[in-house]
Order: sequence, then C-alpha cells, then structure tokens
Amino acid sequence: MRRIAITLAATVSVVVLLFSYRTSTGQTPVATGRPPGATPPSRTTSPATAAPPGGAGTFTGDAADTRYGPVQVRITVAGGKITDAQAVEYPQESGRDVRINSEAVPELNQEALQAQSAQIDTVTGATYTSEGYRQSLQSAIDQAHG
Repeated sequence: MRRIAITLAATVSVVVLLFSYRTSTGQTPVATGRPPGATPPSRTTSPATAAPPGGAGTFTGDAADTRYGPVQVRITVAGGKITDAQAVEYPQESGRDVRINSEAVPELNQEALQAQSAQIDTVTGATYTSEGYRQSLQSAIDQAHG
C-alpha cells in the first residue's frame, strides 16, 4: 500500500511540473538584457516591400498575432518617406515581456526608419515580437500605398 501511495505522489508531482513548464525560444534577460556570457544581439533580414513612393499621412497596420500577444505598428509618411514608426501594441503581459520588449521595440522602430521598408532585422531574444512587427509594418506600408 505504501508503494502505491509513493508512486501516485510521484506521478502527480511529475504531471504538475509538466503542466507548469513554459517553453520559450527567447533568452532570459538580465540587467544587461542578455544572459551572462551571451554575445550581443545578432540580426537577420527578411524581404518585404519598400516604403511608399509618395503621399503623406499616418497609417496603422493590422495587428499581427504572435505567440505572446498581438503586435501593431503605426507609421507616419511624409514626402514618400517613413518619418516615424511606433509599435502601438506589443506583448506586455509579464515582467519578462516588458524587459524584452523595452529593448526590442525601440530597436525595431529605429530599424523601420533606417530601412524605409519592412525589410528590418530580427532582434535576438525578441523573435516573435520582431516577426509580428514586420507583419504589421508591412500592413501599414501597404495601406500607405493605397
């Protein structure tokens, strides 16, 4: 009888641990935003359409659903150039989301201004946010095209 009780307790413990385990492809940031000994963020580029050739206005892209929540970007276009890009919605559910996106979102905003397109780099550790940002940015650019 004692063996059955121990086996049952161990099984319940394992099941609880399995259900509470949260997987993530991102790295856990520390005070520097990266784990100790980690290399600085690397970047990859994805293809997309360039900024609108003319026109002006403010355009909000469709919200892109990501694993950790929606990402939505708003751009301002003047003289055919993106003059401002801001993420107006992005994951902020947990402290981890806040830490990661407080570094990633300003980088993505700057990348959009420099690239003048949705061909922006992925910020390591914020892969899902980066992908969602690109999708919403492309949607905003498409709206600016007409």
